[in-house]
Amino acid sequence: MTEQRARWTEATVYPDMWADPDDDPRHTEGPSPDGELATLQDYLTHYRLTLRMKCEGLDPAQLALRSVPPSTMSLLGLVRHLARAERDWRNWINEGDPLPKLYGARDADFDGAVGEQPVVDAAFRDLEREQAATDAALAEYADLGLRVGKEKIAVRELLVHRIEEYARHCGHADLLRERVDGRVGQ
Repeated sequence: MTEQRARWTEATVYPDMWADPDDDPRHTEGPSPDGELATLQDYLTHYRLTLRMKCEGLDPAQLALRSVPPSTMSLLGLVRHLARAERDWRNWINEGDPLPKLYGARDADFDGAVGEQPVVDAAFRDLEREQAATDAALAEYADLGLRVGKEKIAVRELLVHRIEEYARHCGHADLLRERVDGRVGQ
């Protein structure tokens, strides 16, 4: 990828933003959530939605484009990676045998991110399924200080780690998307 993409946005109020505040589905009116758990869940929801927004409007080839060589990272690879990470986090709290790796070998989440519609559809289904399963598993623990699983990880630590992982990868997604088609993030 050698050509320079022109930067663009759909925002009209703030030209460096993804969307105008009134059009941003992450923008909410009213008070912030009450309590630690609600706050953590709100941040996680925000970052999950941000990742989806960064992928909107792209075709399979664009989603799979490794736009920052020599990295193998792509937007589709990030979706697959986060689906795999959700399963891995669930394995951390599971007392039994771990579930198999979602995409097999190390880096298969990125390496297998090819620009084909069935791969894209499967990746988003995998992400939704794994997010829901991990959310359900964690919902069983009201005490955020409780240590669970074979590793005895605190529920709070796992929630914060999930937020950190999504936030970090949303930063990558900003750069990847801008390199794919010039759309700027916020």
